[in-house]
Amino acid sequence: MGTEARGLAGLAMLLADETRAAMCLALLDGRAWTAGELAAHAGVARSTATEHLDRLVGGGLLQEERQGRHRYVRLADAEAAHLIEDLSARLEPDRTPPRGLRQAAATAAMKRARTCYDHLAGELGVAVADAMTERGLIDQRGGFAITEAGLGWLSDELGIVLQAKRRPLARGCIDWTERRPHLAGVAGARLCERFMERRWVVRIGTTRAVKVTDEGRQGLHALLGID
Repeated sequence: MGTEARGLAGLAMLLADETRAAMCLALLDGRAWTAGELAAHAGVARSTATEHLDRLVGGGLLQEERQGRHRYVRLADAEAAHLIEDLSARLEPDRTPPRGLRQAAATAAMKRARTCYDHLAGELGVAVADAMTERGLIDQRGGFAITEAGLGWLSDELGIVLQAKRRPLARGCIDWTERRPHLAGVAGARLCERFMERRWVVRIGTTRAVKVTDEGRQGLHALLGID
């Protein structure tokens, strides 16, 4: 057995535990969480959560930050987030009926619009990608690329100047609820950041779900024709 095979098997084992998987999914909101917050989210003791987090940090999926006595963890990078979202998209849809109105409302909100690490996902994320593709700002033929027209549009309309980094400028990320791609990469992150700066979209509580404000509805319609 080669080193690569052992490494892949080890990575798969990190997500083979339901508690660790729940923690990674929670961290797709792009923020840093404490061990206590993740323990409460996963429904385990803090000591148990710490053991799981140590494994995830050691395996390279998470990174930790310390501020005084507090330990925070977040996803290691956009690649780790993309891996988790991509694996989620390969699952069969959960057809279990929501238990109560609160869970039904939370599920519907996540489906409508949410963050996937640092970019937009759900119906809103897919709608933005579709509208940009229809306008020739994104080319999805044989890949997912920002066109020259798209680069000019981002700069002129939103003041976003993209610079090549280790991370790709644009990438299609299969949406786990819509089963179609939304825009990830540097462009997706900057768009999400700008929409939040303008308060076109705002977070719903402490969840990954976001909602479009009245100002956002007007702005998205004027910018991309999204209704």
